Order: sequence, then C-alpha cells, then structure tokens
Amino acid sequence: MEPAFQRGDILFLDNNKLNFEIGDIIVYKIKDREIPIVHRILKVHTRKNDGVKFYLTKGDNNNVDDRGLYAPGQLWLQRSDIVGIARASVPYVGMATILMNDYPALKVLAVGLMAIMAFTQRE
Repeated sequence: MEPAFQRGDILFLDNNKLNFEIGDIIVYKIKDREIPIVHRILKVHTRKNDGVKFYLTKGDNNNVDDRGLYAPGQLWLQRSDIVGIARASVPYVGMATILMNDYPALKVLAVGLMAIMAFTQRE
C-alpha cells in the first residue's frame, strides 16, 4: 500500500466502524487466501432494497481496482470481508518477522543465539 505504508510496517486496526467511506484504508481477507490485503476504498455501493453496503478497493500504486484479487465471482467486498480500518502504523517494526520468514536460516540463527545467551548468562 505504498506510499501510505511500506512493507514491514505494523498497522493498528479499528474494527468498530460499521460503514466505511471512500478513501478509508482497510485490511480485508479473501476466502481461501492466507494473507490479508491492505488497500484503499475506491467505491461504495448501497443496495436499494435493504441498504446493505458493498465496497470496491484499489491499491494506491495499482492501475486497476482489486476485482482481480477477489474470490472468483466476487465483484464487491462485504463488511464481513473487512478485518478493520488502519488507524496508525509503526514503520518497519515487522521487518524482522518478514526476514525470518523469507530466510529460515535467520530464524535458526536467532534461536541459537538466544539459547547460547540463556546458557551462558550468570545470575
């Protein structure tokens, strides 16, 4: 979601809002996908007969909307797909986790160093 957020930023989410507006940055999860997506709301559609709202999103650096990312046959997000709205972030704090997932040897090294420190510390 660059330039608003960078890879590795930790986001603080709020899930108390019932209706979202155009421009809100949301985190949403698509059925059968592991990783949530952080994008901005591009359009809001309200169904006339019952007032239910549907949302269309787009990444700031993307040329097209997110319909290609949604589940097959899904054209809009519903409130149940949205994890929350991004309220604040802490830059780059999550990079350690990303690096350890990308390079498993770093995880082994970190655990090994912690084990060595635990056994060699004197009280």
